[in-house]
Amino acid sequence: MDPRVQNLCYEFWTSGSYFTSQELKDMRLQDKTALVTGSTSNIGRAIAVAFGREGARVVVSGRSASRGAEVVDEIRAAGGSADFVAADLDGSPASSAALADAATRALGGRIDVLVNNAGIYPGASTVETDEETFDRVYAVNVKAPFFLTAALAPAMVARGDGAIINLGSWIARLGIPTGGLYSSTKGAVETLTRAWAAEFGPRGVRVNAISPGVVRPERPEGGDLAELMMRGTPAGASGTPDAVAHAAVYLASDEAAFVHGTVIDVDGGRVGVAVIAAR
Repeated sequence: MDPRVQNLCYEFWTSGSYFTSQELKDMRLQDKTALVTGSTSNIGRAIAVAFGREGARVVVSGRSASRGAEVVDEIRAAGGSADFVAADLDGSPASSAALADAATRALGGRIDVLVNNAGIYPGASTVETDEETFDRVYAVNVKAPFFLTAALAPAMVARGDGAIINLGSWIARLGIPTGGLYSSTKGAVETLTRAWAAEFGPRGVRVNAISPGVVRPERPEGGDLAELMMRGTPAGASGTPDAVAHAAVYLASDEAAFVHGTVIDVDGGRVGVAVIAAR
């Protein structure tokens, strides 16, 4: 039996609970290893926790060691396996390579799944955005996942197996009057997803993306701008990080073995559907 499975069984047995053999079999990411960038909060955290719940050994990564420790504790408390690796992805090849190396070592020499989730959102309008902000947003949102993928994909290709999941955004394909800089970076990420699927897919590495809509851990009382943006959609309100995590588990699992170069919209229907109220 895999030592990690033995560990899980022992931990649950000693705590008065246990996994049945069927439950272990049903873990969709059993025996896989995963690196999730920007996983100390919100969507990244939900993905890391979901991966741990599905049997993956996870590296939680971000700038805050204290928040990272909280995520690791949450995964371990549920019987999963996780470690924290600090990273400040500034877009430089060196920072991406350092994270790739540290995460690979933490995961025992192999990374099966990479989730490029880390990103920043500037609040300034186009005319208010200075060059420093422009460069920083592209560095974090585009250059960092580019060079991290460049660092990790060769080992996946050598094994003939792996999955890369990028995080896009609904506003990459639906224009709104704010967030032009951010949306352009997510458009770049979606383009890279298709290019990488063509580059790495024939050699066994699946590359796909998720495009979240308005997603927040908790919905505010009453209406606000974010909730107003979800009016006229089938969902009618914002979603939760867990909704995105479910899609990430699917794309990371063998269930998605025939899925390449796809962007899955997890946006409550915001991009593709307009609900017209009957008069």
